[in-house]
Amino acid sequence: MSVQADPTLPAPRLRLRQYLPSLILLVLVATLLTVMWAYMPNFFRLNNIINILLQASILGLLAIGMTGVLITGGIDLSMPANMALAAVLGTMAMRSTGSAAIGPVVMLAVGLALGAVNAVAVARLKMIPFVVTLSTMTVVSGTCIWITNSVSITGLPPSYTHTLLAKPFGIPVGVFAMVLFTVIASFVMQRCVPGRWLYTVGLNPRAARIGRVPVDRVIAGAYLAAGLMAGVTAVLLTARLGSASANMGADALTLDIIAACVVGGVSTFGGVGRAYGAVFGAILITVLSNVMNLAGVSFYVGLVIKGAVIVAFVAAEHRWRH
Repeated sequence: MSVQADPTLPAPRLRLRQYLPSLILLVLVATLLTVMWAYMPNFFRLNNIINILLQASILGLLAIGMTGVLITGGIDLSMPANMALAAVLGTMAMRSTGSAAIGPVVMLAVGLALGAVNAVAVARLKMIPFVVTLSTMTVVSGTCIWITNSVSITGLPPSYTHTLLAKPFGIPVGVFAMVLFTVIASFVMQRCVPGRWLYTVGLNPRAARIGRVPVDRVIAGAYLAAGLMAGVTAVLLTARLGSASANMGADALTLDIIAACVVGGVSTFGGVGRAYGAVFGAILITVLSNVMNLAGVSFYVGLVIKGAVIVAFVAAEHRWRH
């Protein structure tokens, strides 16, 4: 978790301000793991850890897409719905053609197309991101239910599922995908000019325009990347489930994505965050969900706990920044 540097602070205090939130998060994680080790030692078996990472991969990939949008000061509530529609249309294309190759192409294309809709509305038409993506989520969710009649679409080609469910070196393809996109996103955000523009736009859009940063293109790129990640997750989740349905884009997943980003140090105010932090947050949220399931905590109580976690981290971040 990082914060904007303040040149008026002395060097030791500035370093403390930059790294203390991350240290606090690590302490909380270490405490949680210690408690789990004491009461649930079987949780740390290798197979279970790999399963946790596989479960976290979908959330982690979506959180990577959300990270870029949040850094620009926006939000994309439509990612789970976009993923569901991409999965449904891709699965239908595979069923009608019998080709496993066309599915991923359709899913990625649909994700990018829906991301482009958000990009044009927010970057070009200057509409409010929350309202735009909430509307997109509603329209896309309704379309998905209308197309499927709330029935799962099955009949995927065996070559499709076998390829994406493979475990090279004992590690699922989904985990490799999460690691790969984390590395790519982290490199782009920290080492490439377009990535640095994200932070500039998020911290001060007016100053970014004065500095000749293509603000509209940067914002549009963030929403396109979010759409792409929705398409990627559609490919992986469809193979894991062996089907596609409107339920893949459940509203609770939106809460998990935002929770993963916030817990991972991505600021809801814009200008702060790292892709690897969001992925780390996704793993933590997945572990927390598993612990609550093992403890017999109700699904709805779990939603309350996750919502409280988001509020607590946002409040702490606001106090930290001010």
